Amino acid sequence: MNNNNMENSELLLDARNLKKYYSVKTGFFSEPKQVKAVDGVSFTLGKGKTLAIVGESGCGKSSLARLLTMIEKPTSGEMYFKDQNLLNDDPQAQKLRRQKIQIVFQNPYSSLNPRKKIGSILEEPLIINTDLTASDRKAKVLSMMQKVGLKEEFYNRYPHMFSGGQRQRIAIARGLMLDPEVVVADEPVSALDVSVRAQVLNLMMDLQQDLGLSYIFISHDLSVVEHIADEVMVMYLGRCVEQGRKDEIYHHSQHPYTQALLSATPRLNPDLRRDRIKLEGELPSPLDPPLGCAFHARCRWAFSRCTSQQPKLINYNEHKVACFCVEEKINNGLFNKHMNELTVKNNV
Repeated sequence: MNNNNMENSELLLDARNLKKYYSVKTGFFSEPKQVKAVDGVSFTLGKGKTLAIVGESGCGKSSLARLLTMIEKPTSGEMYFKDQNLLNDDPQAQKLRRQKIQIVFQNPYSSLNPRKKIGSILEEPLIINTDLTASDRKAKVLSMMQKVGLKEEFYNRYPHMFSGGQRQRIAIARGLMLDPEVVVADEPVSALDVSVRAQVLNLMMDLQQDLGLSYIFISHDLSVVEHIADEVMVMYLGRCVEQGRKDEIYHHSQHPYTQALLSATPRLNPDLRRDRIKLEGELPSPLDPPLGCAFHARCRWAFSRCTSQQPKLINYNEHKVACFCVEEKINNGLFNKHMNELTVKNNV
């Protein structure tokens, strides 16, 4: 997002043109192919804000999460936390990464060590990164357990003794043990029962308000994102195709891929339901992406330019879109008319 959006919020995280490429062997005698898992993604995140990253499986959401938490290093690009370069190899930058940016993984059944008790799991970050005494560590663990809605007697229990929702509360508590300012939540509720999702989402929103947290919230479920996000970034095959404030994305989406995703979002209120846009074909293979716009083979608006050129992410009044069709509307003076039509349609 544009830094102008951060006027009323302290800028915490600034990612610039992040890329992550993998070399993949496809055969014994063949040359390795390059997979562009993340291909030039940029955004900013303000204090106390939530940026949601959405898209189909395989679009690069989780790869981006691993870059932001330095589980993997980017192939190229820049990343700053409060103007400090997180990609430097000096000890100060490494300590900053460990403490100020934490991650909550998707599956609470595999992210917790089954051989360790909950108390030990939650104390481990403190043992590695702080000089707290054993009694101080336990006191901090019990305090955090209380904040996420876990009872004190759970301290000496093993992960298999808890439900999925309770395990995810434990995972959230572990992510908060070092008092981070940014939490990357990678599909944090997708592995949970529907009845439990709302509880965990409400917990995350309460913790954000109480602790001043900022979230990078990764999800494929746009109905979940609508409740928690301030800004939304839509990814397709490693690239950002649309980016803007939540209300802009949900009510004035421009990219055909975003519109298709939103049309598939269930709505209880029949007045808010959209005509379903069905995407033909499958997500292209990242090993052999199509020429031009990666979405053109599935796009109902595609024309000749889309098959040969790759659209750039262009800023239209702080609403960024990578689409030649939108460019044509701008050039022909049809963009404002189209936005007005969308506004009327969504307010009916």
